Amino acid sequence: MRKSVIAALTLFTITAEAPQRAQAGAFATEITQLLNHAQLVLSYIRQGTQLENEISMLQNMLRNTKNLSPQTFGAIQADINALAQIVQGGQALAYSLGNLDQMFRSTYPGYATNPNVYYMNYQQWSQTSLDTTLGALRAAGLQNQQMESEYSVINALENMSQTADGQMQALNVLGEISDQQVQQLMKLRELMMADMSSKQAYQAAMIQQQAAGQAATQWFFTGGPVTGDGKTYLPGLQ
Repeated sequence: MRKSVIAALTLFTITAEAPQRAQAGAFATEITQLLNHAQLVLSYIRQGTQLENEISMLQNMLRNTKNLSPQTFGAIQADINALAQIVQGGQALAYSLGNLDQMFRSTYPGYATNPNVYYMNYQQWSQTSLDTTLGALRAAGLQNQQMESEYSVINALENMSQTADGQMQALNVLGEISDQQVQQLMKLRELMMADMSSKQAYQAAMIQQQAAGQAATQWFFTGGPVTGDGKTYLPGLQ
């Protein structure tokens, strides 16, 4: 509509700028006034067009600086704490224990043994290995449960990426996706630590059994003199 008005006024201006010589006086004055009005209208139209462009630019600027509300982030701290707690159970050598070094040295003393309580030590070693393995399995199970909430986060991010309006909202979505990637890497590290704890506890139990066996053998052959009861046993005799 605006283009039609501009075209009509332009055509009227061109036509009015070449009046016939026979016209003069009051008619010439009216033509001049009409031309002035036409020029004024064209000036207003140009100003209106410029204002419209400026408003459009401002709207784009506001849209490109608008943040997503609300933004979606996972509860990584709570998930990590839950994983660190679930691997602690029984006699497990969990990576999250504050006294891990002391507990390890107490459970696996190395090349030393007391033959009188060897069976009790063996029970402790095997139970520690089993509890640590169970902790790793619990961590894997908890990760599986946490995936249900992670699916909802992923769905929310997908919806945000499809409905993002402006550069800032698009950057917000990218930032949240990057945050989710970091969280997944942290949870993967937790699983790896739980798996390492299980494997190392088993390895320590095997080494301790060998060391205790060698220590018991040495004790047997290098012990003090044995006092007999005076009886002699010969081959073939009762």
